[in-house]
Amino acid sequence: MLGRSALRALFSAERATATNPLFSSYTSRACLHQASSNGPQKFHATPSDIPPPPATPASAFATASDTAAPLPPSEQNQTTIASSESETTTTSTSTSPELLINGIPRTKFPVPPIFTSKLQITQSLADKLPYLHSQRPHYISAHLHDRPYLLTEGDHLRLPFLMPKVKSGDVLRFNRASVIGSREFTLKGTPYIDERMFECRMRVLGVESEPLRIKEKTKRRQRHTRHVKSKHRYTVMRVMDVKVKSLEQLLEEGAEIIQDDSIAAAVDKDAIETKS
Repeated sequence: MLGRSALRALFSAERATATNPLFSSYTSRACLHQASSNGPQKFHATPSDIPPPPATPASAFATASDTAAPLPPSEQNQTTIASSESETTTTSTSTSPELLINGIPRTKFPVPPIFTSKLQITQSLADKLPYLHSQRPHYISAHLHDRPYLLTEGDHLRLPFLMPKVKSGDVLRFNRASVIGSREFTLKGTPYIDERMFECRMRVLGVESEPLRIKEKTKRRQRHTRHVKSKHRYTVMRVMDVKVKSLEQLLEEGAEIIQDDSIAAAVDKDAIETKS
């Protein structure tokens, strides 16, 4: 058995032998480095062998600006004015707000219809139109997707489908109607009344959903029962205005009054009937 002193001496000797090679390697490397740096160098690069540094774009621009002749004052003013104008145009185009008409974006307005001919009104229609215009309220039989809807001002209309691309607050105009009337007069079209003679505007109130429906479907000679769920949505509107334009307004818009004799050879025109 070895004593504690013998073991301590053995461990200290092993530790010393383990650390000595590291110090020796470090010292030898340092000596070699110093010898290579302090020793005579055999290869020297002469100034003629070293190529000149390439000119950078910044230095090239600097040399070109230094060697170029100065511009006259008139041309300097023109360049500054052109640059300022370009800056103003870019800022104006980037910061120009969307054009508004009565607070409504221009893109929300419908495309105005294009008519190839003027509105023609018969003499009998022109004589009775003031009575129909003054006798309010009016009712209208408006057509949407080939379905007639009998409407008056203030009515609520629930369409049997969900109208796409509309939001709450949008104002729509129904421009197809077959009948417009009041208490004593009725204006009938053949088959529809010209949209330049009346206005029917609707406001979208929102979307209404029906109760959830669950229907069981089975196939013959099968035990599996399939449950189909459906919950349709409908667009709800309110009639804002039903108006028949006056004769003066139609004449200002370019309407023409023709005689009743010239209608025999032409297509049947709109006519106002008096209720008995």
